[in-house]
Amino acid sequence: MSQPNEQQSSEAAQASPSSSRPRFAIVGAGVIGRQHGLVTSQLTDRLELVAVADVVPERAAELTAARGGRPYPSLTGALAAEDIDVVVVCTPTGLHGTVAIEALEAGKHVIIEKPAEVTVAKTDEIIRARDKAGTLVTVISQHRFDPSTEKTLAAIRAGEFGRVSSGIAAIDWWRGQSYYDSGDWRGTWELDGGGALMNQGVHTVDLLVAALGRPVEVFAYTGTLAHERIEVEDVATGVVRFESGALGVLHATTSAYPGLSARLQVHGDRGSAVIDNDQLAFFHATPVGQDIEERLMGTTQVTSGGGDDTASSNPGQLSDAHRMQYLNFLDALAGNARLRVDLETNRQSIAVITGAYESARTGKPVRLR
Repeated sequence: MSQPNEQQSSEAAQASPSSSRPRFAIVGAGVIGRQHGLVTSQLTDRLELVAVADVVPERAAELTAARGGRPYPSLTGALAAEDIDVVVVCTPTGLHGTVAIEALEAGKHVIIEKPAEVTVAKTDEIIRARDKAGTLVTVISQHRFDPSTEKTLAAIRAGEFGRVSSGIAAIDWWRGQSYYDSGDWRGTWELDGGGALMNQGVHTVDLLVAALGRPVEVFAYTGTLAHERIEVEDVATGVVRFESGALGVLHATTSAYPGLSARLQVHGDRGSAVIDNDQLAFFHATPVGQDIEERLMGTTQVTSGGGDDTASSNPGQLSDAHRMQYLNFLDALAGNARLRVDLETNRQSIAVITGAYESARTGKPVRLR
């Protein structure tokens, strides 16, 4: 996973607030903003929520009444009135860059709800603003903090999966038409940035990248087959080639009634793992130095301790892993840890997804940079 360099970590530590509790502002008090409000309320010993900004004043007032702080109609107003250390960006995706860059230009640290932006180019604009500010920016990728993910990635790093050769990222979900009709921004290229792959699938794509390494090429098809009045896809399929030579399969849909699971499969010549709705459904690793057992047929038995340290499934809600990412950010802010998810990390997933969209439009493979 990508990490900030030592100079950036030092600058961030210098920019850390002097008080024991950094002061947070949430921008966007919709569904995801309310969930971030829940996290801040769980961490009042580590942070203080001082402001909530939303273009709908009633939403900001409702969230502050529940979680603390004062309501504002904009980040600009909050920055002028409050002493703020960290800005949490929970607006529609296509506005992430505008809000994040305003915060960075004001010298603030930033947490961005996934994904960082709707294009690689806009993500790069945030990266440049971060580098100029010398502050910390993380993008919510909480499933990297799930015990199932950590166990799988640790086995890969230790060589216990041998050569990782393939992976599958599958998001088989359902969203009714009312979901897309509930907001003008939903299902638009400008503000949603895409459909099933960008909005619902980005976390599972992120885990595929975490497991298989740097993606270099993608080929995909997309379609809008079960919904009306949306610009984006409700089904996408594709293949990804990685720098290591490994191959990945993508499948994302919001047309799988009544809704199944998000699933990651990772396969190597010494081990495999299947993570289903955050739970480690299958795990087999071969310790380095131990010979593999030759098999003609596979097995579905969970082995090597896969059943006891899994994360519970909580689709659409904040899991404990979400809180764990906040804790990592706070530790990095205090200079006590390295930031585990940065903009460069999220940029790779955005590149895969936007490359898939370009491939679907052109009918050709797309090289990733």
